[in-house]
Amino acid sequence: MSFATGMINLSPWSLLFLPMSFPDFSQQGYLLLAEAAPQTGSLVLEGTLLSLVIIYFASKLVGEICARINLPTVLGELVGGVIIGISVLNLLVFSEGGLGGSEAWVLQLLQGTAGLTPELTPQVAESLSEVISILSEMGVIILLFEIGLESNLKELIRVGPQAAVVAVIGVVVPFAAGTAGLIAIFHVATVPAVFAGAALTATSIGITAKVLAELQQLSSREGQIIIGAAVLDDILGIIVLAVVANLAKTGEVEIGNVIYLVVSAAVFLIGSILLGRFLSPYFVAMVNRMETRGQLLIASLIFAFVLAYIGAVIQLEAILGAFAAGLVLAETEKHKEIEEQILPIADMLVPIFFVVVGAKTDVSVLNPFDPANREGLIMAAFLVVVAIVGKVVTGLAVFGQPDINRWAIGVGMIPRGEVGLVFAGVGSATGILPKSLEAAIIVMVILTTFVAPPLLRVVFQSAPAAVQETG
Repeated sequence: MSFATGMINLSPWSLLFLPMSFPDFSQQGYLLLAEAAPQTGSLVLEGTLLSLVIIYFASKLVGEICARINLPTVLGELVGGVIIGISVLNLLVFSEGGLGGSEAWVLQLLQGTAGLTPELTPQVAESLSEVISILSEMGVIILLFEIGLESNLKELIRVGPQAAVVAVIGVVVPFAAGTAGLIAIFHVATVPAVFAGAALTATSIGITAKVLAELQQLSSREGQIIIGAAVLDDILGIIVLAVVANLAKTGEVEIGNVIYLVVSAAVFLIGSILLGRFLSPYFVAMVNRMETRGQLLIASLIFAFVLAYIGAVIQLEAILGAFAAGLVLAETEKHKEIEEQILPIADMLVPIFFVVVGAKTDVSVLNPFDPANREGLIMAAFLVVVAIVGKVVTGLAVFGQPDINRWAIGVGMIPRGEVGLVFAGVGSATGILPKSLEAAIIVMVILTTFVAPPLLRVVFQSAPAAVQETG
């Protein structure tokens, strides 16, 4: 209850406990609350429907434009979110940190068409913001489950130590350089700097694989090393994300806590894979015996959500559990069917995550005409340089193959894509990132994703003759 405003902010379930919490409440008060709860619930439902219409329309409109000019559609979803979010049109409401607020267009439309009163507006705004945030979090869980399904542990083992070296260097170099640079040059606090450095470690398998396929280089030595390293990069990146997300929650950097998180994340991931591979035949047999509709999809989601729940309960991220579930199910004979059946779920929920990330991003902090924003712009430029150089140097680490195209391997690791946005989204949700640094990370993700495909084409097309001569 908010006595300062006279507004009662309770969920319908809270009404069950009113006699215990407020014994002196009048009978008239009970009746008012009983009448207000269904009305509020209806308004939240209507606001959610409107918000989803806006989100889906923005994601498809701008995403379609990007697809037609051969750019990743995920960029369209991000840009679409920026357009409908707090930076431009302010269509959606985000109550945390005052984002959007009561001026959001969705709330104004509800006031004009659905009878939302000024008294109920703050409560509806908070509930609506929470619903959209939960849907967004479900989207990132499904996304990491899908990434796990698309990963191939056998391929990673086959490319061997070279991919592992490339992946480790591609995580350590940008993470260390980014974190140290932000602290030493820009005097960013340690925890936000660590989070930004972690965002530099990601590599987008989807974007790189698509470009390699277009260039018919997936089966080349360079292509195998890139994909294998990108798979391992995702695993290392998820562990790093789990660590820094917990650090963001506690606000402290404790070596013992970091060691615990790293060890627990590794044990959880490896243990889940080993146990899952042992149980996977029973999973397949159970699904084959089931006769209900959607048995494979529902059983897979149950498995993913259980591991996601365990990951969250043991102070790791739910997305780590979802990723582990995807890796396990990717090893079963049903993985192709699961990938096909999870696609509609991903198409429905994942765009919400990317659009919300864009919508919550205040790009006005990158306005060059505002002197207060110049540090943010410089940070963005710094992060872009570290992001590119930190991955390009990985090609130099390839050993035992003097004629291999090291530039192609390094450039192939550059794009952050949807994986980088996962880091930005989690950082935004924790509230640990300053606005300028959060926007700088988004700029880094966008630019690296834009730059990588044309650069990859250039380095592959300029190398064949030299490679043939040395081969």
